[in-house]
Amino acid sequence: MSPLKAIAFDLDDTLFPERDYAFSGFGAVADWAEQALGLEAGQAARELQGYFDSGVRGDTFNRLLLSHGLPVEPWLKEMIRVYRGHSPRLSAFPDVPAALQTLGERYRLGLITQGHAPGQRRKLEALGLDGRFEQVVILGEEQRALWKPHPHPFQRWLEVMQLRGEETAYVGDNPVRDFHGSRSLGMWTVRIRRAGGQHALEEPASPEHGPHVELPDMRGLPEVLGAAAQ
Repeated sequence: MSPLKAIAFDLDDTLFPERDYAFSGFGAVADWAEQALGLEAGQAARELQGYFDSGVRGDTFNRLLLSHGLPVEPWLKEMIRVYRGHSPRLSAFPDVPAALQTLGERYRLGLITQGHAPGQRRKLEALGLDGRFEQVVILGEEQRALWKPHPHPFQRWLEVMQLRGEETAYVGDNPVRDFHGSRSLGMWTVRIRRAGGQHALEEPASPEHGPHVELPDMRGLPEVLGAAAQ
């Protein structure tokens, strides 16, 4: 491995609990639903949270509306608008700030994420991390075909950093999305498998989809990356 010069991080469930963002958004939607639809906000929020914790994704708002005898349209679009546009209240995992501080003194830092681009930026602002990274690559919904695990977002970050894959590391949590594309470009990879994380029980589909190293949190990351860079 070439001398390590830079580290890129995934955002959701690597630096903060994605569940917290979902619940923050559910609270905003529930408040809107009380004003617009007459639903009791606390009860609506609890129902949305319950759907999420039972594994429901993609049609959470549909289910809430239908369970109260309300039509999906036109209310679904409004609920999505409120969810995406809300200002979240988020905190990074406790081990993240110190790890980023230590690593930032040794390496150039970056971030690679995807999703609703304004929402991803608001997450960084809410976490107080928007100034922590030298280069942030966000692939929006119009670029869904190029989302991780496609190599494109990793290649794009390498290009703006003007580095080769062998000079970098990538830190993520999801074996489906995070490691195949990054490894294909020569990046050294670390999986943060947090107890209770959204993807903690998922296993790589092949060795190429897995990380080089796995850690339970980011406290050991500076030491592991230091050893890898030798």
